[in-house]
Amino acid sequence: MISQRSLFLRHLAQTSDAPLALEIERASGIYLYTKEGRAILDLISGIAVSNIGHCHPAVVKAVQRQSETFMHVMVYGEIIQSPQVLLAEAISKTLPSSLDNVYFVNSGSEAVEGALKLAKRYTGRINMISCINAYHGSSHGSLSVMGNEFFKQSFRPLLPGISHIRFGHIEDLDQITEQTAALIIEPIQGEAGVMMADPSYFVALHKRCQETGCLLLFDEIQSGFGRTGSFWFFEQLGITPDILICAKGMGGGMPIGAFISNRDIMRTLTHDPFLGHITTFGGHPVSCAASLATLLHIQEQELHLQASTKEKIFRSKLTHPTIKEIRGTGLMLAIELEDATLVQRTIAKALEKGLLTDWFLFKDTALRLAPPLTITEEEIDKACMILNESLTEALN
Repeated sequence: MISQRSLFLRHLAQTSDAPLALEIERASGIYLYTKEGRAILDLISGIAVSNIGHCHPAVVKAVQRQSETFMHVMVYGEIIQSPQVLLAEAISKTLPSSLDNVYFVNSGSEAVEGALKLAKRYTGRINMISCINAYHGSSHGSLSVMGNEFFKQSFRPLLPGISHIRFGHIEDLDQITEQTAALIIEPIQGEAGVMMADPSYFVALHKRCQETGCLLLFDEIQSGFGRTGSFWFFEQLGITPDILICAKGMGGGMPIGAFISNRDIMRTLTHDPFLGHITTFGGHPVSCAASLATLLHIQEQELHLQASTKEKIFRSKLTHPTIKEIRGTGLMLAIELEDATLVQRTIAKALEKGLLTDWFLFKDTALRLAPPLTITEEEIDKACMILNESLTEALN
């Protein structure tokens, strides 16, 4: 009989020449289980996706219940579907009143695409600005606003009118003008290696956008839904974006994303032309039910507030002298080693010991740390012990 690994390599389109190729039989909580029965502690949550752990009972129950009621019935926006309505209401309650209109899609890249279209439609402008080393997705529009040429060069031409500024540099903000439709930014740069900027930068950015009529788009695909010590990271900055983008951790493991704005801005997609943005499976009832269960569990257990406490535990126990810096906030962290080879060796050693971590697309000298928000202090102890041991072995 042909093995699953052989079938995987033969029939599934590959994204690299050396896939991790772990064969996972089931997943629960913070653990992945292989077909051989190995338990692997997941420190990256499917890249900040499984915010309340794998197969959380509340999510499983919501998925089962909704799948028995109805699944796809019509393209997005034409029929009142309870899972969409309840989720949109719940998300709106976590946000300022200026962000009260939710458009559901299937992924982060799609949410970025919709947000970029909305900004162009509302402002009547075509120029966009993003940051150097920004990551916003891999579809053509989202790739256009990516801030790393290595991943873009083979797919040009992309969208015209895109320029890039340095993240956190106030002196670059004068590049935002009355011709700029939108500035899209990750308030914490994820794939750049969890890079943060001083809150004063975001205050200046917000002011400049208001002065020029440029819409401010916050990509909280990685930082949203409780990962950074508040439900949304922008709450910690004292400003509100014009359009908020989310995905990943909002689905409890199910595919879903959204772009969110106010009613006046969002209504521009309803005319000239009508169906200005459309999606067949966006806001899928089962994904919306899973997302609502995720949101409610985060709020009920105050997991977003616990993230800061758990961050401190990680920082206190990751004591290896090779660690140059730990960046980030909450449970969105980067462990800087300043050596890409050491990073890869540490990842391999940790996996041998039953722990899964990763590196960053634009920062190969750092380890990614983004566990489920449900991780316990005992599990943090175990993870840190494995990482410290793996660093020592990787050095040798």
